[in-house]
Amino acid sequence: MSNKYTVAVVQAAPVLFDVENSLKKAAKLVDEAAQKGSKLILFPEAFISAYPRGLSFGTVVGSRSEEGRDTWLHYWNSSIEEHGPESEKLGAMAKSASAFLVMGVIEKDETSATLYCSMFYYGPDGKYLGKHRKLKPTAAERLIWGEGDGSTLSSFDTVLGKIGGLICWENYMPQARMSMYNKGVQVYLAPTADSRDQWQHTMIHTSLEGRCYVLGCNQFVTKDMYPNDLPGIEDLEKQPDIMCRGGSVIVSPLGEVLAGPLWNEEGILTAEISIDEVVKSKLDFDVIGHYSRNDIFTMSVKDQIEIKKI
Repeated sequence: MSNKYTVAVVQAAPVLFDVENSLKKAAKLVDEAAQKGSKLILFPEAFISAYPRGLSFGTVVGSRSEEGRDTWLHYWNSSIEEHGPESEKLGAMAKSASAFLVMGVIEKDETSATLYCSMFYYGPDGKYLGKHRKLKPTAAERLIWGEGDGSTLSSFDTVLGKIGGLICWENYMPQARMSMYNKGVQVYLAPTADSRDQWQHTMIHTSLEGRCYVLGCNQFVTKDMYPNDLPGIEDLEKQPDIMCRGGSVIVSPLGEVLAGPLWNEEGILTAEISIDEVVKSKLDFDVIGHYSRNDIFTMSVKDQIEIKKI
């Protein structure tokens, strides 16, 4: 296990609803992060190829519109499959960077025609390692994304330590966080679409609770990034010019902000981390060890897979 290494969180927007050009932009950003010496590179929620902020998909309670179905088709066409050619390109980026790459994607299931908000993991050899599907889409996200299940509460035992995480408001689900802690996660990944100031407190709390590094990663998005020919674009008329201001951050196991938060611009945050610091932080608090009281509390997660040794 490496003692010290550099991690990166990429705060950027994709080329919205354009999978090919989003992949090209991702490749440039991965290369830039690699040039900074990064061995683990995290992208935001739904980077490939859109977090469809502000869009209604023509849906209100009791009715749907044809234009909304056209928006959905556009979204479907800019999403990717787990083992499709776009996923292979992401693996090639990881290999070129000699780094672990974790990418927020909109995953399409060709069998069911359902979309999922997912994280895809790739090793420095370019191998696809696995995924996590968001367990519970928030509010109107439930119109467009299916729910993941316990089988995708994934974490990986790597040369960089134990890596895993949750997407956006899953991080407000105590049982979901605990499922990650129970796997001994040392580098906790939290791609998000939440750019509120309050989210920073969540990232710090999670680091202190889990005694782990926390990498929070968000997009910076402006309204003029949306394609003018997107069906339903009129939904954005009352939206602000800056639709997501970012707030990416890297936090230590004792709640110290190591980099960020980054606001109102695209950029790459990096920090040097050491798994030794995770071990040291557990002297006085270990949520799954000496502070757990397993004689009183029990927890089980349906279908959760075991931590994968990489």
